[in-house]
Amino acid sequence: MPKAGIYIHMPFCRVKCMYCDFYSVADKDDTIPAFFEALLKEIDLCNTDTSDWTIDTIFIGGGTPSLTSPHHLEQLIRILENKFDLSHVTEFTIEANPGEAPEDRLKAFQYLGVNRISIGVQSLEPSLLQFLTRIHGPEEIFKTFEAARQAGFNNINCDLIFNIPGQTMEIWQRDLQRIIDLEPEHMSCYSLTVEEGTQLYQYVNRGKVTMPSDDQSADIYQLTQSTLTDNSFEQYEISNWSKRGLECKHNLHYWEIDLYLAYGPSAHGFDGKNRFSNIRNLDGYIKKLRDDKLPRQDNYPLSDKDRTNEMIGFGLRIKDGINLPKIPKLYQEVVNNSINHNQSKWGDYFIKESDRLTLTPDGFAFADAIAVDMMIE
Repeated sequence: MPKAGIYIHMPFCRVKCMYCDFYSVADKDDTIPAFFEALLKEIDLCNTDTSDWTIDTIFIGGGTPSLTSPHHLEQLIRILENKFDLSHVTEFTIEANPGEAPEDRLKAFQYLGVNRISIGVQSLEPSLLQFLTRIHGPEEIFKTFEAARQAGFNNINCDLIFNIPGQTMEIWQRDLQRIIDLEPEHMSCYSLTVEEGTQLYQYVNRGKVTMPSDDQSADIYQLTQSTLTDNSFEQYEISNWSKRGLECKHNLHYWEIDLYLAYGPSAHGFDGKNRFSNIRNLDGYIKKLRDDKLPRQDNYPLSDKDRTNEMIGFGLRIKDGINLPKIPKLYQEVVNNSINHNQSKWGDYFIKESDRLTLTPDGFAFADAIAVDMMIE
């Protein structure tokens, strides 16, 4: 039975961060009851046949899911239990922002079955947090981490961002070490990217903000790799490190092109044949479901060519690489030729074995560029 996950998108935030391109809304807390009514209906209307799936992960992202009341979370869990077999779930993650996840709420989440917390630290430098329009300070990061431990969580991820304008190598190294000293089980370190439609994109376009150079970014990334490796973290994906055996199973579902259901505005899912996405608008999402309609924006079959290119793009992101025999037969020879063609340009950064193509640790820094060169047209 294929392994699968469930993703729930909670779009509510206190403030919309200037760099974030995930769908979220601020100052719409009065819509939360209507949203949950719609969310529960969407799950109830789901007609995907999951009888031969082994659902082993649930991930609640956002937005700021830690703002969710335990009452609403309990309602959500009950309808999921009524609809699906959750007896195999071993990882249940909820995202939390520092200062927006009090210990009593975290204890309630843990009591309801959540066993993994992902904390959006981003930085410990006050000026950089201000630049990113984060509303927490460094002290709230430590308080939230301690609250999660006190609530009983023994699987905590901390998100950090590098490549921020004004962030020196010294600031990054200090922040990285201070989070390592907290002894989280997992760390995600992302480069700040300029996404179209964000406030950051407008600032960069107008010349108000200058992003760090590629060389600076590469230096920080290499420092991140060496520092985390020296502190017993294993890199299993471009931006993710964990203590042994504590990789994020849910995110691995995405990168390994596994099955996953997805609910909430802007959520994306995959049923093994078709990819689908929901409309990226809270009011429209609620209205659709009040009319007893699924809030789909897109629903399209994944062709063998699309699957092949996804296997290349996602596979090169992870330590285990591309499982070559799983590539659709029609494209196996084409992919093999593409690998050979790119040997002279990228051969120092990947390892080709009979059944697998993996990147070297240095190759992770060039994963996106290598994937683009290897994809079939």
